[in-house]
Amino acid sequence: MPQEHFEEGDEEEEAADSIGELPSKGAPPATSQTVRRKRQPNPNFSPISASGYFEQATQVSVPASGLDFRVYYTPPKFAEGTVMICHHGAGWSGLTFASFAKEVIAQSKAECGVLALDCRGHGKTFPIPNSNTDEGDLAIETLTSDLVNLISTVFPDVNAAPTLLLVGHSLGGSVVVRACPFLQERKYRITGVAVLDVVEEFTLEALPIMTSLLESRPEGFDSPETAVEWHVKTNAIRNVTSARISVPGIIVKNPSPSPTSPEYLWRTPLRSTAPYWTSWFTGLSSKFLSARTARLLVLAGTERLDKELMIGQMQGKFQLVVLAGVGHIVHEDDPTGLAETLVEFWRRNERVVAGIKKVGDL
Repeated sequence: MPQEHFEEGDEEEEAADSIGELPSKGAPPATSQTVRRKRQPNPNFSPISASGYFEQATQVSVPASGLDFRVYYTPPKFAEGTVMICHHGAGWSGLTFASFAKEVIAQSKAECGVLALDCRGHGKTFPIPNSNTDEGDLAIETLTSDLVNLISTVFPDVNAAPTLLLVGHSLGGSVVVRACPFLQERKYRITGVAVLDVVEEFTLEALPIMTSLLESRPEGFDSPETAVEWHVKTNAIRNVTSARISVPGIIVKNPSPSPTSPEYLWRTPLRSTAPYWTSWFTGLSSKFLSARTARLLVLAGTERLDKELMIGQMQGKFQLVVLAGVGHIVHEDDPTGLAETLVEFWRRNERVVAGIKKVGDL
């Protein structure tokens, strides 16, 4: 991994850079009048730099995908350490894992590192110039290939690579579950796969209402502060500090501002991703249960398993944790609680005592 730290100017850039996933059902509709009304930014929602949460923020060129990936990384402090690879959900960016990453480093005493990426069409990941790469191609196979290619670029020597623990939120959960066998084929050591707040059956059932939910979102915002404030006040994110880090990375300056348009727009136009929604989540449960590693499912607030997962849980095929007092963005709402869960999962499965089965082993 290139040993680059936050570049000069990154602190300012990160403070002006982040986005949201498919919004929660409880988010109240915002009117165009609300979006276009100019008002003074509230300093209580001003952006916070991610430089205090990750050691490095760098661009990684991955010719195999035709992309220049933005990667946020804090390496483990020990040669035998593990790296949690964190893949965000639709509309978000790697900065959504910033507060969680800081907690993991602290709770694992830096034995665990954290690498979070901006996936294709999100955050600061863009096509390599003259590559003819379509950043709007968000097919699950493409996103899976992107993750495998990125990890192979960051850790090119499999024998020297750290053990990996794959963590994915929502869409990211589908990506890491599908990437796991491909990485194992390349001989990477995968100590576990953790899926955050996505269950195939219930997600697929909710997809028909997503278009109307997206219609209720503002077209954009007048400042990063108003974007943060909207996410906090609609309960999309319940942790103000985390929102101040992550939200600025999911909006971009409006290239053609006018008196009737917002200054900032969403980085990722989620409506255009609708053709991919069903394929993102179809088959997730079976692929999760068949992963040849330890498996963890973290849900927000309530235990809602589809039939396949219910049977798998009764058979002891995975560990289930339900976090209280959080919404869909579990890693931002309670980064401390989720870090405790993931670090405990890592300790149990990476340092397993001879004769004791890993979670999910039969």
